[in-house]
Amino acid sequence: MIATGGQPIYGIDLGILMLDAQFPRILGDMGNARTWPFPVRYKIVRGASPEVVVLQGAEGTLDAFIEAGRELVAEGCRIITTNCGFLAKFQAELSTALGVPVATSALMQAAAIQAVLPPGRRVGILTISAATLTEAHLQAAGVPEGTPVAGIADGCEFQRAILGNALTLDVDQAEADLAAAARAFQAAHPHLGAILLECTNMPPYKKAIAEATGLPVFSIETYVKWLVESLPR
Repeated sequence: MIATGGQPIYGIDLGILMLDAQFPRILGDMGNARTWPFPVRYKIVRGASPEVVVLQGAEGTLDAFIEAGRELVAEGCRIITTNCGFLAKFQAELSTALGVPVATSALMQAAAIQAVLPPGRRVGILTISAATLTEAHLQAAGVPEGTPVAGIADGCEFQRAILGNALTLDVDQAEADLAAAARAFQAAHPHLGAILLECTNMPPYKKAIAEATGLPVFSIETYVKWLVESLPR
């Protein structure tokens, strides 16, 4: 057997473009490497803070994301993802620039989830900021028209810690925040058949959301694991 080289690192298929943040990343968060059952490689995009990406439309950061993505590809990553669902707006640009499969956002699952639900049931999107998740984000991710969207309570612990880029997070309170938001979403839209988490920091609370609603819950974690398992070995 002849082994072939050409890159500095091997065996890491998934590259994750990270926001420039300091908030706690507990187990289940994609920024916690122990969340993944396989090795991952991270690249921090300096200046792309949660406030800039979520609240300010990620203005002026595209080139930095492309540069960081190219570095991950050069280092051997075969799939690139990001740790913010709002980066769906860069899906076309990153996919074109990087030349490997790119999954910028959990929102890209919406059409596939909708296709498997019974007639009359809809997938609903739970986001960290309903006020700034625009139609442009949804269209870039291929979200079916009319998909219901709900946010969490403004100023709640989860939103405070993540969007405020805080050094502390009350995990129990954050779990309660998300469970309450999911219950309110279901009450407002009783036809929901599944919940899709836009925010990549929400997966640690999937169990609580599922128990609160009785619905299947999808996230960036479920999406990326499916993509990585598809790769030839």
